[in-house]
Amino acid sequence: MWIRKTEIQQLSGDIRKIIDGQTIDLRDNAEGAWGALKNDIHSLANIKNERAAALKRERDTMSETLANISHQLKTPLTSMMIMADLLENAPQNTQAEFIANIKLGLTRMEWLASALLKMAKLDAGIVAFAKENVPAQELAEQALAPLQVLLDLKQQTVHINCETQITCDRRWTVEALTNLIKNASDHSPQGGKICIESGANPICKWVLVRDSGKGIPVAQIPNLFKRFKASQSESGYGIGLPLALAIMRGQGGDIDVDDGGKQNCGAVLTLKFFSMAPT
Repeated sequence: MWIRKTEIQQLSGDIRKIIDGQTIDLRDNAEGAWGALKNDIHSLANIKNERAAALKRERDTMSETLANISHQLKTPLTSMMIMADLLENAPQNTQAEFIANIKLGLTRMEWLASALLKMAKLDAGIVAFAKENVPAQELAEQALAPLQVLLDLKQQTVHINCETQITCDRRWTVEALTNLIKNASDHSPQGGKICIESGANPICKWVLVRDSGKGIPVAQIPNLFKRFKASQSESGYGIGLPLALAIMRGQGGDIDVDDGGKQNCGAVLTLKFFSMAPT
């Protein structure tokens, strides 16, 4: 088979354009080795372009994530630094208020840092879920422990009514439930009540958390499980619910949302544990 020099030069020029990032259609319907070669080069170019686009998306996502994390850390740090500077010369009653606010800010920052590290592990696919039968009562009690300071500061009470045995990874499920309770605390008023209940039906076993807030606006529901999206509460970071969902999906479960129906009715978020992963 004879190939003209001009054809080789044309193909070489097209390849250089592809290397430079241009989109060139090299497909050739002609039979023979020359046409097959051009088609193979076209396929390689498409693979190269797709990988380049994927890398750009990853870089953009990483950049946005880092910017969000920076913002989430900078805001409370700035507030606490101002309060610390004013603390020494402030009146006694104001000092107590500043100290309480600083404690609350530190608690939230500690939670954010921990949540981000856990989310990174889940994203990397290095979490191996070990399932066992665990009383829902134990899950609820363990999930409440790290939030006790936050609940005390807001004078919130928690009512637990859990008698179900749940098949799950104890450690990670406690983490997911902790995030649901924290979300309920963020969206409940000072002195509010949070309810934790469990149960079972023919499809799944479940653990729900009900807050005493005003419910979730319908327009906000699509963003509930998207990272760093706007929260109903100024104290929300937009990472807790996405982390909880990732944990549940990793175990073949899910999270259900009830917006509260009407205004002034608390929202309900439910961890669902299926006997078989839903298809």
